[in-house]
Amino acid sequence: MTARPPLSRKARKVVKTAPPGRPKDLAKRAAILEAAKRMFVQHGFDRVSMDQVATEAGVSKLTVYSHFGDKDNLFAEAVRAHCEQNLPQRLFEPAPGIPLRERLLTIGQAFFAMVMAPDAVAGHRILCSPEVAARGMAATFWAAGPGRVQAAFRALLEDHIARGELEIEDPSRAAGHFFALLKGDPHARAVLGCQGEDCREEAQAHVASVVDLFLRAYAVRGHGHS
Repeated sequence: MTARPPLSRKARKVVKTAPPGRPKDLAKRAAILEAAKRMFVQHGFDRVSMDQVATEAGVSKLTVYSHFGDKDNLFAEAVRAHCEQNLPQRLFEPAPGIPLRERLLTIGQAFFAMVMAPDAVAGHRILCSPEVAARGMAATFWAAGPGRVQAAFRALLEDHIARGELEIEDPSRAAGHFFALLKGDPHARAVLGCQGEDCREEAQAHVASVVDLFLRAYAVRGHGHS
């Protein structure tokens, strides 16, 4: 067998320092998503290109395309990542030792903080823009963001229904009611341009009132308010 020629100094350095492929790819993916979220919020959907996202993330355009395919999918994934970061799946997993009202308050406060954040309000305006609406991407974005959150919450409701704590005929509709009530007037005002603490004042009282209203509608007597 012929002996392999010795590696050059440069080649030895690459072999020694090159990190494993998968962690590196995950880091690049995260950097692309963060760059995309910043740029979409700052400039709007139509004025952001894949080239610009690549430059902002410090990767090649080919890397952006290899991870996300096109700009529509990149935006949908940015929406999904934003929701998963602020409303992680663990918030919706069964936790028999935690009272129902406490669980709903935790989810409600996290959701309200997420939708009222300036970047989320800006993202909402982008989703409502004619440019995005004309692309027919509403179903994709709904599944990536609000649809995922509502599905996770519906599963939580079904768990408490099975335990006899809630009585709900249509958990999907009830989940929609819960998040619509949480947004309420404060979110509508924020979308219209209301800024500062006056738009977020009494946030805890707002969330608590929604949770108590929800429980009055659906909690079985003796459950939910402990």
